[in-house]
Amino acid sequence: MIIGIDGPAGAGKSTIAKLIAKELGFSCLDTGAMYRSIAWKALQEGVALDDVDALGKIAVENEIEFTFDDDADRAQHVFIGGQEVTTVIRTPEVDKAVSPVSAAPSVREALLVQQRRIGSKGNYVVEGRDICTTVFPNAEVKVFLTASAEERARRRMAQNEARGMTDETFEEILADIIRRDEADSTRAVSPLRQAEDATLVDSSDMTIEEVVKTICDLARQA
Repeated sequence: MIIGIDGPAGAGKSTIAKLIAKELGFSCLDTGAMYRSIAWKALQEGVALDDVDALGKIAVENEIEFTFDDDADRAQHVFIGGQEVTTVIRTPEVDKAVSPVSAAPSVREALLVQQRRIGSKGNYVVEGRDICTTVFPNAEVKVFLTASAEERARRRMAQNEARGMTDETFEEILADIIRRDEADSTRAVSPLRQAEDATLVDSSDMTIEEVVKTICDLARQA
């Protein structure tokens, strides 16, 4: 079974997907981490973020893999080209780079192949921007998870503070989220949108536990 979760930046997709996977005994595929990995690699190699051919080359030549700890928390580790990038792909620099990278058709085409390769191996919770519309259009469960831009900015700021990243103000984070929403929803290839048969879940006034239960109930019904 595939549980697909789409939604805008900062909606909590990664956190929710991991909790659902733990609850149901599924594996978790964080496609956002895949695009972040390509963005990080591009920044490391000095590749221009508008050089779609060079970005696509990175995505084709570097296999992305996920591993999970064996303990109850099942912490996820992300690797690109055999190098672990779990932490370094969550910086403000990568936050700003990931939208142009994910808009590159060459990158999306290459990662689509990788995503389907991973997802074909079992029961997965898959989250991203175009999971239900493009990557797994036949997913048994489809969810569009969102929240207000202000709430998403508050969550991102708390997340950054927990990681010791205090350089950005709330206003800067909010502006970046609004910018990413615009970029993700207007890009030419696989824009962010709710699939016609997806269930809308607005988490603005919901607890994490309520969101997880809502989506798990959909999965059990399916």
